[in-house]
Amino acid sequence: MKRVLFLLGHLNDLDIEWMMNNGHKESIRSGDILIHRDEPVENLYIILSGELSIRDGISNINEIAAVGPGEVLGEMSFLEARPPSVSVMASEACEIFVIAKSLIEERMRMDIQFKSNFYYALALFLSNRLRKTTDQLGFGNPDEADMIDTNVLDGVAQAGARFSQILKKFSEV
Repeated sequence: MKRVLFLLGHLNDLDIEWMMNNGHKESIRSGDILIHRDEPVENLYIILSGELSIRDGISNINEIAAVGPGEVLGEMSFLEARPPSVSVMASEACEIFVIAKSLIEERMRMDIQFKSNFYYALALFLSNRLRKTTDQLGFGNPDEADMIDTNVLDGVAQAGARFSQILKKFSEV
């Protein structure tokens, strides 16, 4: 499932409008590094198109994973005051939605409901990632492999429509 659905499904329409008005689109060329290992990440990113490679960050030769449209990047550095332990490199030309961490933090200070919804969405997002990783390592429960939490499922349709709205807005830019 696209990780952006966790985020967009738990924010309200005003929050989505605020994000679209305060973020911008960036184009990244194949081979460009979006996130450098051990360097602070100042933004939250949503991949609009293209594919990026999660790399070890040491040699940038070893690929850990590939991510594409609808994936969110920079969320761990958003939660922790620690630099990333990996690098993220464009495997092909990409379009990325970018919103500054400082703007999100300011919005959180002004709007406690946004803060609550945003952190809840990140918690669901990271929980899903951890379950997927556990499954890939062979420690998951095969009976639960295709189960989707109702907390996530309830917002999926709305989140998909919101992601389409973001794609439409930034395809015009």
